[in-house]
Amino acid sequence: MILTGPDIAFEQARGRLTLQPFSGDRVQPNSYDLTLGPTLAYYTGDVLDTRAENPHVEIEIPTEGFVLRPDRIYLGSSVEEIGSNHYVPIIRARSGAARLGVFVHVTADLIDIGSVGQCTFQLRAVEPVRVYAGDRLAQVTFWGVQGDIVLYDGKYQGSRGPQPSRIHQDAAAQVTA
Repeated sequence: MILTGPDIAFEQARGRLTLQPFSGDRVQPNSYDLTLGPTLAYYTGDVLDTRAENPHVEIEIPTEGFVLRPDRIYLGSSVEEIGSNHYVPIIRARSGAARLGVFVHVTADLIDIGSVGQCTFQLRAVEPVRVYAGDRLAQVTFWGVQGDIVLYDGKYQGSRGPQPSRIHQDAAAQVTA
């Protein structure tokens, strides 16, 4: 079950989901528009490593915008803090951004139930695209759950700004031949 736009507004007002700051003009028929925050990050290493912290830099998006290059991944974040202990948020690009060839969530669109914070966007452009802080690039939908709820309490809880990968903090699985 997906919440409709009016239900998103109702559940936000009841405190059953977090969308802060909230603006009624961002409510869509079954989603809520998310805006790009003022900071981008990108990795500086030649090879990214799943078992190490990867070097990266953060930049403020200038007033004249920033051009996303096709040969790298950029990390941005939503201005809005989102989450819910009752619904599962899913983040996707808005169709206008997708029609410019901008991927907002490369593959990690599921936000665990109980996770609350600014959402990191994994931005990838098919061709050079200029973006600006405050652009409505993404949308969030909220989905009902079935079964026992176990709230997220992981390494990205309470995120503010773009968060680089912390996969290196996960225990590696033992693989036998």
